Amino acid sequence: MAIQSYLLLSLLLVFGSCFNSLAATQCDTASFNRKSFPQDFVFGVASSAYQYEGAAFKDGKGPSIWDEYTHKFPRKISNGSNGDVALDSYHRYKEDVQIIKKMGFDFYRFSISWPRILPKGKKCGGVNQKGINYYNNLINELLANGIQPFVTLFHWDLPQALEDEYGGFLSDRIVNDYQDFAKICFENFGDRVKHWITLNEPTMFTMQGYVAGMFPPGRCSAWMGKNCTGGDSGTEPYMVSHNQILAHAAAVKLYRTGFQAKQKGKIGITLQSNWFVPLSNAKEDLEAVSRALDFNLGWFMSPLTSGEYPSSMRSLVGERLPKFSKKQAGSIKGSFDFIGLNYYSANYVAHKSQSNDTHPSYETDSHVASFFERDGIPIGPQAGSFWLLVYPSGLHDLLVYIKKAYNDPVIYITENGVDESDNPRLPLKEALIDNQRIDYFHQHLSFVQKAIKDGVKVKGYFAWSLMDGFEWVVGYTSRFGLNYIDHKDGLKRHPKLSAKWFTRFLKK
Repeated sequence: MAIQSYLLLSLLLVFGSCFNSLAATQCDTASFNRKSFPQDFVFGVASSAYQYEGAAFKDGKGPSIWDEYTHKFPRKISNGSNGDVALDSYHRYKEDVQIIKKMGFDFYRFSISWPRILPKGKKCGGVNQKGINYYNNLINELLANGIQPFVTLFHWDLPQALEDEYGGFLSDRIVNDYQDFAKICFENFGDRVKHWITLNEPTMFTMQGYVAGMFPPGRCSAWMGKNCTGGDSGTEPYMVSHNQILAHAAAVKLYRTGFQAKQKGKIGITLQSNWFVPLSNAKEDLEAVSRALDFNLGWFMSPLTSGEYPSSMRSLVGERLPKFSKKQAGSIKGSFDFIGLNYYSANYVAHKSQSNDTHPSYETDSHVASFFERDGIPIGPQAGSFWLLVYPSGLHDLLVYIKKAYNDPVIYITENGVDESDNPRLPLKEALIDNQRIDYFHQHLSFVQKAIKDGVKVKGYFAWSLMDGFEWVVGYTSRFGLNYIDHKDGLKRHPKLSAKWFTRFLKK
C-alpha cells in the first residue's frame, strides 16, 4: 500500500452506530464484551520492534534495512523521521507493560529485532547478549504481570549486513541465516513464549520493497519511472516471496523437531489481505475477485496448504514464478499450527485486460484493477490514511473465505485497527477523543463474533496498536494507537477513549 495520511474530519458524521456526541465513551459494553466470545478466546494488543523500541544503535545492535533506508533516503519518509528513538520502548518497557495490564489485555504481540540479536545477521558474526537480555527482561516483565507474549520473529527489520552481502531475501542464502536466528530465539525464549509468528505480512514486505519501491530496499523496475535502487518487478517479487516461504518452512521444521515437544508452544505465520468486492456482477469481475485473493492471500496460503502456488498465479506468471521441489513442497505443506490474519480495509476490483506492455510486473500479472469507490461512492468511510476505508463486514467475509478455501485453519486476528492523521495544533484533550476508533473496534469485533458463530476457528484478536508508533513511510503523521504519544512532552503516554473502552470491554 502506498501510504499517506489525510485529516480525519468526517468519521464522526458517518459513524453513527455508537455515538451521539464527542463526550460519549461507551459502545454498549454492557451487552457486548469479552463474555460475548468463547471462554478460551484471547485478546491482545500489538506492536513491532522498529516502530516502538528505538535504541537503534545502542547496546550492540546492528543496523537494519530500515535504519539504513530512513537515513539514506530521508525524503521518502514523512518529515524525514526515523525509528532511532521511536517510542523508546527499549528503555520504557516496564511502563508500557503496566499500560497493557491496566487495559486488561491477555497477550502482547511484539517482534524481536533480528539485528539486535545478531548485529551482523549471522550466528558466526556473534550473538549480542545485551539483545538477549532485553527480550528476556521484557518477557519476564509481561509474565510477572499476567500477560502472555505472542512473538513475531521477522517484522521487516532485516539486518543490513545480509542485504549488503547477498541481497537479503533475493537470495536463498537467507534461509539458513534466518533459521539460525530463529534457533537462538527458540533456545533463549521458548521456555516462556508459547506462540511464535515466523513472518509478518510477507506480501507487504515484498510488494512495498520490490514492486512499489516504497519500503527498503526500495527496489522496482527502472522503466516504471520511480525513484528506486534498481530491480525488476517482474521477477524479484516472486523470488523474494519464494525465499520467505522457504525460510518460514525451515523455522517451523526446526521448531517442531527440536523444541515444540518440550516447550509446548505453537508456531504460525501472519498474512495480510484486504477483502475484495466485485465492481459489477459481470462474470469477469467476479473472477477478478478470485485472482485478487490468489495474488495476495493465496500467494502464501496455497503453498502452506497444498505445497504449490495458486493455479491462477502459475498460469499468468509462467516461468517467472519459481517452483518448489518435491522435497520443499513436502516441508511447506502444513507448516503452521495457526494463521495470523491482519485486516484493515477492502477494495472494489474489476477485470483488467492484458496490456501490450513488454515489461511484465507483479502489478499487472493478475489482470485486476482495484478501486476505492463505485459510481462515485467509497466502499466505506475513509480513515486517516487514504488506503484505509472502513469495511467491517469484509473481516467476516475474509475469515469465512479462509475457512472454506484453506482447510479450516485456526486463526488469530493479529492486527486490526484504524488511524487518524496527526494534527499538531489539536489540544491534547481533544486528541484523546477517538470515538471513531471505538466504533471501528466494536463493529469489527461484532463481525469476528459472527464468523465464530459461522464455524470459523478464530481464537484471538489483537488490536493495532498499543500506542502511536512509527508508521513506516508516513513516520509519525499517522496515529493508530489506543494510547497517545506526546512528542512535545518527552514521549509521554496518554490513554485515549478507545483504551478506556477496551478496559471496560475486557473487564472480567
